[in-house]
Amino acid sequence: MIKDIKKDHLIASFLDSLYIEKGLSKNTVSSYKNDISSFSNWLEKNNIIQIKITSSDVNLYISYLFTSGLKSTSINRKISSIKHFYLYLLKKKIIKTSPLDEIDAPKQENYLPVSISEDEVEKILSSPDLNIKIERRDKAMIEILYATGMRISELVNLKLTDIDINRSVIKVFGKGSKERLVPFGEEAAEALDIYLKDREKYNCKDVFLSNRGSKITRGAFWQRIKIYIARENLKSSISPHTLRHAFATHLLNRGADLRSVQMLLGHSDLSTTQIYTHIAKKRLGEILKKHHPRG
Repeated sequence: MIKDIKKDHLIASFLDSLYIEKGLSKNTVSSYKNDISSFSNWLEKNNIIQIKITSSDVNLYISYLFTSGLKSTSINRKISSIKHFYLYLLKKKIIKTSPLDEIDAPKQENYLPVSISEDEVEKILSSPDLNIKIERRDKAMIEILYATGMRISELVNLKLTDIDINRSVIKVFGKGSKERLVPFGEEAAEALDIYLKDREKYNCKDVFLSNRGSKITRGAFWQRIKIYIARENLKSSISPHTLRHAFATHLLNRGADLRSVQMLLGHSDLSTTQIYTHIAKKRLGEILKKHHPRG
């Protein structure tokens, strides 16, 4: 087996550039690392040197990913990560041409994120028992998540200094350390106020804490969401991220403009937000069919 002694150093150097120079979040850099490391391991197993690959090698890897059962959306993300890595090597003059210049991304499936109705959201929001301390925390987290449409990583990374409880505004740090201000309503404010009284004894800058007083993890919050999904007999495809989708879809259903929703979600590109218009239109069509006398 051919061993590329520069492999680990080159990947580490690229990841450092993403974090330090481009200011990408740790989660994003971790995704790049996983994508590139998987490709690098595949190259090693096939006796291919990392800096000497060809476009044919890349196409073979794409075929391998398809046969492994990955969807085109996941494959496109992996190829994008690899493409950025080789552009970095090109910039550093480690290679003369990028082997991914002529690679066409696999055709993407028409994907619509899972969304849920307002009634289903209401069931989740009403499920936590306010007589139980941990469920008061969960109630605040779910209310804030649905009220703001923030990402799960943004929610669990919130600091006390990010919240202006008097103005009902949260400062959110999104992808690429981009900052945005997102308002929240009375229901979320009330749930948050109750929870903040519970956590007063903890000397910690993070807002949402575990039972041990440390920052709650994404995985731990997901396990809590599962409890309420099961309790309310809701579909198993619901996840914490579903509430972000519901936030966007329900706003559009009620007449919000796309640009405002884009700003609230923290999307850098309007085309990313436009996918929710398809869900909203589909929902409106279902309502028309169900309630119109000639539907």
